[in-house]
Amino acid sequence: MIPTIVWGTGNVGRSAIRAVEAHPELELTGVLVHNPEKVGRDAGTLAGLDYEIGVAASDDVAATLAARPRAVVYAASGDIRPDDALADIIRALRAGAVVVTPALYALYDPRNAPPELRDPVLAAIADGGGSLFVSGVDPGWGNDVLPLLLSGLGHTVEVIRCQEIFDYSTYDQPDSVRYLVGMGQPMDYQPPMTAPGIPTMVWGGQIRLMARALGVELDEIRETLDRRALESAVTTTTMGEFGAGTQGAVRFEVQGVVEGEPRIVIEHVTRIHPSCAPDWPTPPDGAGAHRVIVEGHPRIEVTIEAGDEDGNRAAGGNATAVGRLVNAIDWLVEAEPGLYDALDVPLRPAVGKLGRTLNDRVKPW
Repeated sequence: MIPTIVWGTGNVGRSAIRAVEAHPELELTGVLVHNPEKVGRDAGTLAGLDYEIGVAASDDVAATLAARPRAVVYAASGDIRPDDALADIIRALRAGAVVVTPALYALYDPRNAPPELRDPVLAAIADGGGSLFVSGVDPGWGNDVLPLLLSGLGHTVEVIRCQEIFDYSTYDQPDSVRYLVGMGQPMDYQPPMTAPGIPTMVWGGQIRLMARALGVELDEIRETLDRRALESAVTTTTMGEFGAGTQGAVRFEVQGVVEGEPRIVIEHVTRIHPSCAPDWPTPPDGAGAHRVIVEGHPRIEVTIEAGDEDGNRAAGGNATAVGRLVNAIDWLVEAEPGLYDALDVPLRPAVGKLGRTLNDRVKPW
């Protein structure tokens, strides 16, 4: 059994606790939280399970890492606190842990990460003997292993397009939705997530990973952006009202240009209500989906819908990101210490889970 801790119990952390608890080769030995109201609560309760796991949440990072966990699922957000997230992850690496996380966008493609970010991580790995794998869903499997798998089913490939199409009213992070993405803000507001250069910082690594796997040279990476205002006010069940004339939808592309043409494209189409920008691509049922389109011979199109926590699509996406990370831990433990990317870490079948539930797990004692 691989002693594993989950650091953070928000949208990603809840799913991470469930994933570690379900994995037949992992043992949840600790949970780290920031909110003092969560300290002492059982991990099963924090994860929304109907039973207790017997692991109490702690805010004592030093003591938790001193216990030398073999693996850490770092589930705390890096969106608005990237420096803190990096410091936490380096601390875990120096403790000798294998760390998996979706939190550091620049390290999805570590070969091209800025030296000021990559070098401290490599130093911590050298000192502690741990490893780091950064991935997720989008950026993540939705625009690395999935499109590359599909590309191998054809004999010619002209364009690969990866789409995330979502109703963001289902996303349980109001600050990110309203301020990072800009939903409900005046149209002259500059959302940080779509500021020039930021989409490339977040998704450019995925473009480079696909290009490397496909053996093509990129001329450049370009960005496009389109925003639409709500024609009338809408009220959502999760985040309240969004006023008429404020941003109600955003669409952008990060394009990998090959020989003058956009050939590897990551596209996001995000709405706060389906009435906004109805002419843009929509998911099959209006809630949310990830789609890959391979233009070539043959033309291949695959749409994936994931639901969790009573069918919520945002929670489903988080769960698939967590699955990619948690299911990589045993591979990383066996591999040499290092800084890994999605082309290094194989996507494998689930182990020992078919037909089993969390309650079916057999403890080794």
